[in-house]
Amino acid sequence: MPCTVIVENLKLENAFKGTQYSLGTLGMAFYQGLWSYAGWYNLNYVTEELKRPEVNLPRAVVIAISLVTGLYLLVNVSYLTVMTPKELMSSSAVAVTWGNKVLGSWGWIMSVAAALSAFGSLNGTFFSGGRVCFVAAREGHMPDILAMAHIHRLTPSPALIFTTIISLVVVCLCLSDIFVAVVSFTAWFFYAITLSGLIYLKIKKPELPRPYRVPIILPILVLIAAIFLVLAPIIDKPQIEYLYVTLFIFSGVIIYIPFIHYKLCPGLLTKLTVFLQLFLEVAPAEKNL
Repeated sequence: MPCTVIVENLKLENAFKGTQYSLGTLGMAFYQGLWSYAGWYNLNYVTEELKRPEVNLPRAVVIAISLVTGLYLLVNVSYLTVMTPKELMSSSAVAVTWGNKVLGSWGWIMSVAAALSAFGSLNGTFFSGGRVCFVAAREGHMPDILAMAHIHRLTPSPALIFTTIISLVVVCLCLSDIFVAVVSFTAWFFYAITLSGLIYLKIKKPELPRPYRVPIILPILVLIAAIFLVLAPIIDKPQIEYLYVTLFIFSGVIIYIPFIHYKLCPGLLTKLTVFLQLFLEVAPAEKNL
């Protein structure tokens, strides 16, 4: 009996009343939830920057994900405790509404905290995203200019600028109400491809050196989840934006095959690379940059 009274006072009873169950709604729910944890992969992109990555990378990932997951769960419990489901659905900024109810005149602190959190997330994503382009170009998968760094500051500025431009294009083309869904769809599409490659190499190339080893069942389970998250919204409620994103993804193949793989128009690419080198003051970087 006391437990029932406590639950009712915390407004946690029937918290999921009215929930809709379908492939599309489940997929969107996972998109929204996993979006909050989207930074889990950033540290993997900057492995070269770590000392003893075979030890420190798993340690940092386990500590960070466990800590963030615990904090996020506590935050959501506090939201459900203070606010009704109707208030949660009608609020344009749940954290701000929560702050106004709990902190009163100090509710503006939540807006500042949300802005600082967004800035920190942007900073980490900006750094790691540029690093992906930098290494991909160094390995010959993207134009050489992206593998260059500033001659004085030693920052991979071409890769950072390229990442910024692509991000702005995506932001401008996506409506705010479907932005998370479109970006999450793209991300999990590439996760599925990456996991497929991982499983293939684990089976076909067992002799390759592997500093990190996990049971093969884990990537298989995540691959199944990735396939579900890619296909569920399309099957249940297809939208034209998913087609645009797919075409945008495969447009990279159209550019990669002729200009990068087969190196067509090498003279034009060389002139463009030299021009950008002079304009951006960049030069080929050392591998350990």
